[in-house]
Amino acid sequence: MDWLTGIPAWFADPANWRGDAGVPTLFVQHLGYSAASLGLACLVALPVGVWLGHTGRGGVLAQQIGNAGRAVPVLALLGILLLVPGFGRTWWTLILCFTLFAVPPVLTNTFTGMREVDRGAVDAATGMGMSASEVLRRVELPLATPMIMNGVRQAAVQVVATTSIAAIFAFGGLGRIITRATGSAGIDLSAALAGTLLIAAFALAVEYGLAWAGRRADPVARARRAARKRSGRVGSSGGAGAVTTS
Repeated sequence: MDWLTGIPAWFADPANWRGDAGVPTLFVQHLGYSAASLGLACLVALPVGVWLGHTGRGGVLAQQIGNAGRAVPVLALLGILLLVPGFGRTWWTLILCFTLFAVPPVLTNTFTGMREVDRGAVDAATGMGMSASEVLRRVELPLATPMIMNGVRQAAVQVVATTSIAAIFAFGGLGRIITRATGSAGIDLSAALAGTLLIAAFALAVEYGLAWAGRRADPVARARRAARKRSGRVGSSGGAGAVTTS
């Protein structure tokens, strides 16, 4: 059980928090890879998913892209891209790989969210004289936001968790802690588990943070919260009035 007691000792060692190989530097690298990949994926997948969902076209295409994203191992994809002439071991190769990995959940959830918008709400907005762009902006997109945010959350967690494999190909990120701990000199199980815990904590923080953001962005949930606040104020003012009257 020495490896178990060694985990707190690893976190308490100042050497693991300093320099280019320290946790803060590796975390910033990991965050940069993940944020760039997710940002590019959203830049590509969100407009395409919104357009396909709004027009009702390309449902099969969106589904096939989603299935392909789940079927292709990201480790194999990164290995192939590293061998393609013009790519090689560059940060662009890494970002492209994880962007391709993040596109399917964003695209499929955006398409699904747009298609699941209540057609009655769309017809009502059209009947009120809204143009197609106004219906898209003021009705469809707000109602599809929870599903869209769910896709972004799934992609973000997948990318954060999977970016650790970049260290296998001598890139940076928190995965470097694990690769250093499992080198040719032997396995430092405490350090490897410490790195795993850091990656898991990062992924969980992204999971719960984006889940919270998704709830805050949900217009239906916002309306319910506003209604509860109004009813609470009415109830408290009514109670105060009753006390004053008595």
